[in-house]
Amino acid sequence: MALSGLDIFKKLPKMNCGDCGVPTCLAFAMKLAQSQAELSACPHVSPEAAAELAESSAPPIRGVVIGVGDSAFKIGEETVLFRHEKTFVNPPALAATVDAGADDATVDAVLAEAKASDFERVQMQLRIGCIAVRGNGDAERFREVAEKAAATQLPLVLMGSPAELEAAVAVVGNTRPLLHAATEETLDAMAALASANSCPLAVRAADLGTLASLAEKAAAAGVKDIVLDPAPSSAGVALRDLVFIRRAALKKSAAGLGYPVMLMTTDIAGDNEMLEAMIGSIGIMKYAGLIVLSRGEAWKTLPQLVLRQNIYTDPQRPMQVEQGIYEIGNPGPDAPFIVTTNFSLTYFIVSSEIESSRVPAYLGIVDSEGLSVLTAWAAGKFVPDRIAPFVTKSGIADKVSHREVIIPGLVAQISGELKENLDDWTVTVGPSEASELPVFLKRRAG
Repeated sequence: MALSGLDIFKKLPKMNCGDCGVPTCLAFAMKLAQSQAELSACPHVSPEAAAELAESSAPPIRGVVIGVGDSAFKIGEETVLFRHEKTFVNPPALAATVDAGADDATVDAVLAEAKASDFERVQMQLRIGCIAVRGNGDAERFREVAEKAAATQLPLVLMGSPAELEAAVAVVGNTRPLLHAATEETLDAMAALASANSCPLAVRAADLGTLASLAEKAAAAGVKDIVLDPAPSSAGVALRDLVFIRRAALKKSAAGLGYPVMLMTTDIAGDNEMLEAMIGSIGIMKYAGLIVLSRGEAWKTLPQLVLRQNIYTDPQRPMQVEQGIYEIGNPGPDAPFIVTTNFSLTYFIVSSEIESSRVPAYLGIVDSEGLSVLTAWAAGKFVPDRIAPFVTKSGIADKVSHREVIIPGLVAQISGELKENLDDWTVTVGPSEASELPVFLKRRAG
């Protein structure tokens, strides 16, 4: 259980020096308890107290890093069961599987497909997180395919026998791959291999009691970074196990379950790719940290990546795009200039309607802290005092030959005041609904 502010205060030096940026130690302790400050901000805390506080404040689910460099990703470190309680922290990674038993052309195609699975949405890159290499019993071939997969610069999940993994780790161990998976029969060999090469290890068992026991044994053998594979037999069992493991980890009722979980979709769905995509979505919504898919086709990965993006955002902070001028359709100096808020849904709806009109335009996005038009206006975030400085400082005057700004019809009441703040500009009230923009723009264009 996390320490309260008073519990933390008792372990602080009580100097009230303010060096941490907070006036008193009690106030600092309260911020620590609410995860609003870092203990490292206090230069006077004793090493003993720092170690004790760090241990007591450690997340109930251990964080595990897979891969190295810019492409590495972390799973785990979650602290809540429901995202509205706080937020989910580390988004799950999607893995595309390449079979070591396939011919070179198929292997190359799968790897190229996974590498190309890269999309932009709301100014965020959505991509396949790693490559899973599945063994076929041939250690030499497994090593060759693992080397090819490593050349993509994506993190690896190596799935094979101890002999296959040992051969692959000899050449790609420095990329910190996840070794999958230690069972009751192979735990000793797999744990030794993972520990010797500082690689994370997945343990696999269909019985959750056995799974927890395997994780504890792996930890005792020196493996700190562990991932759980509950090997569910159906979508229903997967949902049950994922929820049970998360609850047990948060309540700290089973020490061996305090690790991130992976979900092997193909083990359940077989060749049914639609079912596989559905199971992957279950994993994204219900706590899987790593989801292994058969392939990285866009039709399968993009919906899951968008779902992940929506779930792993802070529910207390709306999704938003950056303030600025966005050019749609290669606009020229005569193109209309439209302004709206930076709520991501507003941006995408308005920009798509402008695109569908085939009338090139400049779209000015005003920072409204992620609020929609009416909400932002009511909150004082999309008002003349904010819009006028944006227009004058945005550089749009250098891009257009006219001085006309088009505002959403929902806030027509601000047009007069905005005109007073923009002496040289004409303020035009546009449609109330974005769906009316194409007709509005086409009529203006003649």
